[in-house]
Amino acid sequence: MSTEPEPGLAPEHMGPRYANRDPIMMTVDGQDFRIRERAERPGEYDFDWLSGPHDYGFGISRADGSAMTVPEMEDAIRNFLAGIDPAAGYLKE
Repeated sequence: MSTEPEPGLAPEHMGPRYANRDPIMMTVDGQDFRIRERAERPGEYDFDWLSGPHDYGFGISRADGSAMTVPEMEDAIRNFLAGIDPAAGYLKE
């Protein structure tokens, strides 16, 4: 099963949340992420960790609704990865 995005409509299980938005694929420190901005919700992003050991990721909501820059996305990913327990593959408790 491929984790690469395919052109077309958002999958039904995702509903209208990502409709008409192209995901951004990014590799940071050797880890692959898919970043999607939510439709109808400017400034809200979901980061899917594609190369991680689990189906896992995180979200960001910007109070002012502004778009994130690529360097801001990279920083967000690095902050997320810094909090991961390498043994468990989840955020450290």
